[in-house]
Amino acid sequence: MCDYSLQHVKSRDAVIGDKLITLNFGMGTVGFKGEDTVGTGETPIAVCIRPGTELGFAEPIKLRKRVTDGWAMISDPPQTTEFAAAIFRQVNKEIAHVHHDTLEFPDGSTVLLDYLAEFQHAHVLQLPAEPKNEAEVQEQTRCEFVG
Repeated sequence: MCDYSLQHVKSRDAVIGDKLITLNFGMGTVGFKGEDTVGTGETPIAVCIRPGTELGFAEPIKLRKRVTDGWAMISDPPQTTEFAAAIFRQVNKEIAHVHHDTLEFPDGSTVLLDYLAEFQHAHVLQLPAEPKNEAEVQEQTRCEFVG
């Protein structure tokens, strides 16, 4: 399952080489859909990404929201970062009904996926290595809150 607010959207797991597009799924949540459904008229299928997955973007990543004085504000025009690559992470896994999906940039900073501008092209560069112990299993497990 993708982030909690996409639990009612059809989804599939990401695979290496997937070509993705950022999309607002109409519920206040930005996520990824496959490029293969562009212009087909099909309902977008959310592509769920495991924590630790490396993503490459076609251009520097653009943000539609920025944080000012602790508040997320719409940024018009979108703010452009200096990064075209990121690692998918999840934060606050123990808290239900908040956004968990984030991107970690090469400088160690993170941004909620919900802050990304729409229609950015990305691809899955690498999936995380298979976990070797319980701690790694927990780190790679996506949040799955029901209710």
